[in-house]
This record gives sequence, structure tokens and C-alpha cells, in this order.
Amino acid sequence: MSQPARRPWVLHVDMDQFLVAVELLRRPELVGLPVVVGGRGDPTERAVVSTASYEARAHGVRSGLALKLAQRRCPEAVFLPVDFPVYEEASARVMQTLKDWPGAVVEVLGWDEAFVGVETDDPVATARGIQAAVLEATSLHCSVGIGDTLVRAKIATDFGKPQGTFQLTRDNWMEVMGERPTTALWGVGTKIGGRLGVLGIRTVADLAGADEDALVAAFGPTNGPHLARLGRGGGRSRPDATPWVARAHGRETTYQSDLTTSEEVRAALTELAVRVVDDVRREDRPVQRVHLKVRFAPFFTFTRIRKLAEPTYDVEVIAGTAHDLYLALDDSRPVRLLGVRGEMVPPEGGY
Repeated sequence: MSQPARRPWVLHVDMDQFLVAVELLRRPELVGLPVVVGGRGDPTERAVVSTASYEARAHGVRSGLALKLAQRRCPEAVFLPVDFPVYEEASARVMQTLKDWPGAVVEVLGWDEAFVGVETDDPVATARGIQAAVLEATSLHCSVGIGDTLVRAKIATDFGKPQGTFQLTRDNWMEVMGERPTTALWGVGTKIGGRLGVLGIRTVADLAGADEDALVAAFGPTNGPHLARLGRGGGRSRPDATPWVARAHGRETTYQSDLTTSEEVRAALTELAVRVVDDVRREDRPVQRVHLKVRFAPFFTFTRIRKLAEPTYDVEVIAGTAHDLYLALDDSRPVRLLGVRGEMVPPEGGY
């Protein structure tokens, strides 16, 4: 009897409750309790949830939720501060484990997820082998989505969480996804979902069967066809191991007390600009555009961008440009968050 043929597959490896899981290795006494990682670990301060344990998620605590609201929803939760160096070290071990898998092509998406391209006749066994390898190397669990495209593999992962696997291919795409809302697709948020709804496109099946000309008319010549492909689960079928090259570096701060004067804003922008310049100098590529993010109290957020006359590492030029963008908003409301982002000149040869 002939053996099944080896064929290319995409695996999406996603670490389960990553930041919390890393913390639980250091604090095993918290296993099984609702744990929230965010800010400085103080729910009375202005900060948001970075990751919540599954026990905390059962109370409606999600990433991006204000810590104060998280505490209201789950008063018994244990709050822990964010510890970036520890997470970065754990992430590096995870990614190296994936890269060491024989024949793997690894496209890193973030510190807790990656696409892995493999050739195998048994993708489920391969996925479980990778889970075991990651667990042995890091003591951390992951879920693995199995697909014949990156989109299908990415979406499959949620069906396998936690610590499981799920396979989503052209053969079962419509069976699994057809009746789900378009917002179940990777990259389709509530805003795009709402615009699709205006066109009468509410489910994945609706999008898969939509007239592409109508999508182009509504979303443009690039995004229209992209949405059509998403509805069919299409797109790239091979991960790309090309190292990611940063286009910009940014810093932002949520202030425990609102900034109420232009002078306070200017000083805060200078502090942020200093940190941005430190980051871009390590890239050896100067800033050519300055991005400003402002959140006024209680929660009104604006972003503005300005191209510089010439690329620079000058903190005063970057901070001054950000301050000019702030002044142009002509808004006297107290400021609760500021962000400065420096978009760098492209590397030699482009991205």
C-alpha cells in the first residue's frame, strides 16, 4: 500500500495566555486563579490589560480593557506588572524551537505567535510534535492551527484553544466558517464589518460569493479583492522567513494625572522623543516622518502625521514637530495619553 504523499502545510503556532503563562512559571501558586497582567500591576492606575488568564476571561476581562474595569468585572483577580525582558527571553526560546524544527520555514508574527511552513503527510502529528517541543523547551503550552493557507491556519487556531489543534482547509472552510459573521475573519474588524453589512454582506459565505466589482467600488482596487480572498480563505500558502525590518519606532505613555498645559505637553513629548531617537539610532536610519497620538480626557483619540524637511535624529526637531501637530488640533481638553512615533527612511534596497 502506498504511503500518503508529503505536501506543504501552514501551521499557526499561538502561545496560550502567553504573558500570564510566563508569570505562572514564576508564581505557580497562582495557577487556577484569575490573573491579569497589565501596566504596573496596580488596578487603581491608568493602564490596560495586556493578557488575562482564562479564569479572568470567564469574567469578561480581555486585552485592552482598562485595569479599573477589569477589577470591577473580576474583583478577586490577581494583578501583575508587565515584565518585558522576561517575556522577550521566553519568546526568543519559543521562536528558536520553531526554527529548529526540521525543514521548518518560520514567519514570526509577534512574540507569541508565528506561521510555520512544513512538508508532511500528517500535519496533525507534526503540530502535536511542535507543541511537545515547545513545551519541553519552555514549559509553555501553545495551540496550533493547521491550514493550506496562512488565513485558514490563523483562523483555525482559535478553534483549537487552549493547548489543542484544529485543521481548516478548502474542503471544510464553508462548513466551518460560512455562517459566521465577516468579523470572524482575520483582519475584519467591526468598522469594515459594518461597511460590508451596508452592502448586504454579513456572513463569510456572503463575502465569498460577493461581486468583486462591488467590493472594489466600496473598498478600492487593493482592499476589495483582498476582502474577496478572505471570504474564500485564500491568500498566501507559504510563510516567508525573510527577517522583519522595522519601518518605525514609537513610544507612548498614559499619564496618571492629566496634562493640562501646553508646556506640560511639550515636556512630555520631549521625553518620548528622546526614547524614540534612542530606538531609531540602533537602526541607523533617521526619522523622516513624525506621528503624533493624543488621547484627550475622557477618551478621545487623535493621530496626526507630518513629513520632515529632511531626515533627522534631532530630538528637538522631532519633539517640536509633534508639539506643532498637537497645537494644530486646537483642543484645550486635558491630555491623558501621548505617543510619538518616528517613521524612518527605508533601508538600502527598500523593504
